Amino acid sequence: MRLIPARKWALVLSSAVLQIAIFPIAGPLPLWRATLSWFALIPLLLALVKDEPGESPLTIRSAALLGYCCGVVWYMGNCYWIYQTMHTYGGLSGPVSFAILILFSLYLGLYHALFATLVAFVRRSRLEIRGALIISPFAWVAVELARSRITSFPWDLLGYSQVDNLFVTGIATAAGVMGISFLIAAFNAAMVPFFVRTGWQRINVPLVVFVAAISLQLSHLNSTLRPVPNSTVDKVAVMMQENIEVGAVGREVVPLTLAQELDQFTAASLHPAQPNFAEKPPVSWQMTDAIISPSVIIWPEAPSHFFSTDDSFRGAIGRLATTTNAPVIAGSLGVDRSTIPQRGYYLYDSASIFNSAGDYTGRYDKIHLVPWGEYIPFKQFFSFADKLTEGVGDMDRGDERNVFAVDGHSYGVFVCYESIFGDEVRRFVQNKAEVLVNISDDGWYGDSGAPWQHLNMARMRAIENRRWILRSTNTGITTAIDPRGQITIQAPRHVRGAYTFRFAYAPTNFLGLYTRYGDWLAKLCVLVTLAILIASALMRGAPSSAQFHRD
Repeated sequence: MRLIPARKWALVLSSAVLQIAIFPIAGPLPLWRATLSWFALIPLLLALVKDEPGESPLTIRSAALLGYCCGVVWYMGNCYWIYQTMHTYGGLSGPVSFAILILFSLYLGLYHALFATLVAFVRRSRLEIRGALIISPFAWVAVELARSRITSFPWDLLGYSQVDNLFVTGIATAAGVMGISFLIAAFNAAMVPFFVRTGWQRINVPLVVFVAAISLQLSHLNSTLRPVPNSTVDKVAVMMQENIEVGAVGREVVPLTLAQELDQFTAASLHPAQPNFAEKPPVSWQMTDAIISPSVIIWPEAPSHFFSTDDSFRGAIGRLATTTNAPVIAGSLGVDRSTIPQRGYYLYDSASIFNSAGDYTGRYDKIHLVPWGEYIPFKQFFSFADKLTEGVGDMDRGDERNVFAVDGHSYGVFVCYESIFGDEVRRFVQNKAEVLVNISDDGWYGDSGAPWQHLNMARMRAIENRRWILRSTNTGITTAIDPRGQITIQAPRHVRGAYTFRFAYAPTNFLGLYTRYGDWLAKLCVLVTLAILIASALMRGAPSSAQFHRD
């Protein structure tokens, strides 16, 4: 560590701080902070590729250490809410909760170390700085794909920082959020030469990478910004926000009985609040005597004791459906009796679906469970974990991304954590979903930045698939997201009630490139990264300390 110049440590730490700033911290992300993403990687890249006269290029080990430091600091700052989740809602002591945050960051920080290693490997070949900058956007996206597929935690990928940038988000319909990540990383790489030498020649090949990314964006811009066919926003969704406390906080509250919960939530769903349309745009809610004829009613995922097999639950939801003449989608626990598991049944985090006649038509069982929250990974080695993390569940995985056709329309439902997996959510649209429904329990996050981080990732799913998303949560943020990822109004957080939102159904044959082919660009980045690494290995030689060869 003493061989690494102090200025490189300063650059790496400043990059980590910038990467923290470009995501929600304790509320919605201001536009000026989102703009920092176009410069957030420059200090990190400078630390990896720029050397002062007489200095040798970083060793791969030193570069990996710098990248690792950047990643650990970023995860601690971006996912600081893990401490609150473990301490306030998981019931763990402060020191244990903080230790979990540290271990979490030390583990996932390895991805930044991997990125730095790839860049340094090329930098030390005869491709030198140009090669390192060329590989950096491809390597960044390849590492993001690894975060998604290997550890299943693609939280706050770089592209999410631009969810409010309507110009840039057009690329997501073609290449997903990682397409935006590529665009940002390429821009950062293209700017690095400005800090290395003077003259327009310094841009060279990195500019080509940036221009290629812009071209990909522009090629899909018109189709992305035009309205979805037949998208008159005239449908009404009633979404319940139950506001049930969770974890240690919830145990301090006298819980409602099952009958009380059903009665209160049904009454609220029958008399929902409506946006105050006297305001342009509406920003507040009002109760009216107007008759509501909803297209669908949605209850969120929540820590209530609703079981899909319970007759009282089915009866109450069935009556709500027939009274309103609308289908109902309600978060619940799915139970399948079986002699195969030792406990005698399978238990799922589910969404139960009822048609407007009150008939139970089936359920969606959550497929992508939360590690350490809904199941214990490698339980044979971590059997003690359920004693440390008292809130840990023991759920089973669903096995089908089924779409439900009720009352003439098709709904794709995904549950909570699943919203961060774009390649999985798109499969509901492939299966003919006209609208997407996301039920979630963000109560575990408390009043940290996580609810807004989670919301922005769900918003990106709307952009990628050009579908409305109806997002019903336990404590907030409950809202309707349009196909451009925009939100007009949202329910107030930590308030129990039902709220009406306008939305539209999309034609089932309206599929974008990303919906059809998923993470094709990210996979291409993996191939390009491997090709550059092979070329670098074949061109190994004494690394030069020169910045760029002069013409």
